[in-house]
Amino acid sequence: MLADTAPMFQSRVSDRSLQIGIVGQGYVGLPLALAFLEAGFGVLGFDTDPNKVALLQSGQSYIRHLGPERLRLARDSGRYSATGDFDRLASCDVLLICVPTPLGPHREPDNSYLHATVGELARRLRPGQLIIVESTTYPGMTEEELLPLLTATGLRCPQDFWLAFSPEREDPGNAAFTLKNTPKVVGGVNPESTDCAVLLYQTVVTDVVPLPSARLAESVKLLENIYRSVNIALVNELKMLFDRMGLDIWQAIAAASTKPFGYSAFYPGPGLGGHCIPLDPFFLSWKAAEFGVRTRFIELAGEINSSMPAWVVKKTTEALNADGKALRGSRVLVLGLAYKANIDDDRESPAYAVMGLLQAQGAEIAYCDPHFPEARQGRHHQFELSTVPCSADEFGGYDAVVLVTAHDEFLEPRLYSRVRLFVDTRGALDSGQFPPDCRYLRA
Repeated sequence: MLADTAPMFQSRVSDRSLQIGIVGQGYVGLPLALAFLEAGFGVLGFDTDPNKVALLQSGQSYIRHLGPERLRLARDSGRYSATGDFDRLASCDVLLICVPTPLGPHREPDNSYLHATVGELARRLRPGQLIIVESTTYPGMTEEELLPLLTATGLRCPQDFWLAFSPEREDPGNAAFTLKNTPKVVGGVNPESTDCAVLLYQTVVTDVVPLPSARLAESVKLLENIYRSVNIALVNELKMLFDRMGLDIWQAIAAASTKPFGYSAFYPGPGLGGHCIPLDPFFLSWKAAEFGVRTRFIELAGEINSSMPAWVVKKTTEALNADGKALRGSRVLVLGLAYKANIDDDRESPAYAVMGLLQAQGAEIAYCDPHFPEARQGRHHQFELSTVPCSADEFGGYDAVVLVTAHDEFLEPRLYSRVRLFVDTRGALDSGQFPPDCRYLRA
């Protein structure tokens, strides 16, 4: 009986003799693997991408902000290994699931990766294992869909194994808040599962917050990102209104931020990016339909945020027209493919939507991003492009330069000494930093 082995589990957490397995070695799973490794555990990283596995086995990082030194140390420690062999799941005492949970074509949750992973795990499930899901999903998924897959083996929870949900809170490139100092919420499908998961996470996270259920933990992740999505949509809508009124939304935000209470600053942009905010809110709106509720704020926020790339292209077109040029045939340079500054993560980046709309309307497009030598192919975009040099001479050869991502490399005013039209979607620069003959536009 597992109840009799719980003290043994606690002892093995304390002496770091547990083998940790992490399924998915991407932007969530790889930092988690390194954290447990650096806390003294042995870690086995699973991934279906053989290229990732080969890089990790050779001690190379494909995620820029993690740095190559941490991966080399992981390889040299002898306690980290990457594999695509799922038969090795049975050797792990703890399994953390960090696989993608995208949306389908109609904004419905696509849990196929999650179901497939748990199916592989169930075929190798043994007594004494702790399974924790970190992949974002809707309330009830862990208990209603994943638990039955595991108990169909004949093993019971919590008598034979434990199951919990703990949403990832990764913010790539954020040096102030890392895995260690970002509070971790944890909810098990029963109290025993919660206790074991909390015990484990306390070895790598300073503040672990236990919750009474996996369903509540699942809802917390969605609440966090819906909050951000709705507030970003609000300032995006105000940006479009203030533009009509001849007001600068960034100046208004800066002034409002001087109020020390009752206000939190959110900033407009060219659209949402990353794996969380553009996708997660729709997990809840989909689930809400089961309860006969229409989540109008979520849907409206999604509509506004999704419209921002078209707004950027519209403002660029109007600015070119003011100079007697048409968008069709104009050369337009997009600065930044990453979804936010100073990282090499382009998941759901609005840059691709902006480029697609420009190209569809006849513009000759190019991009510059020092983090992306080649434009990656995605589910919704196919661009056979390479980055152009980051130089004043290069930038001066375009009819319009559109800043989508405010990488530090793009904040040097001298780069724009020959630019004729600069469209700043991030409010990152100031009109006074540009030559008099350059049209500077915030969009």
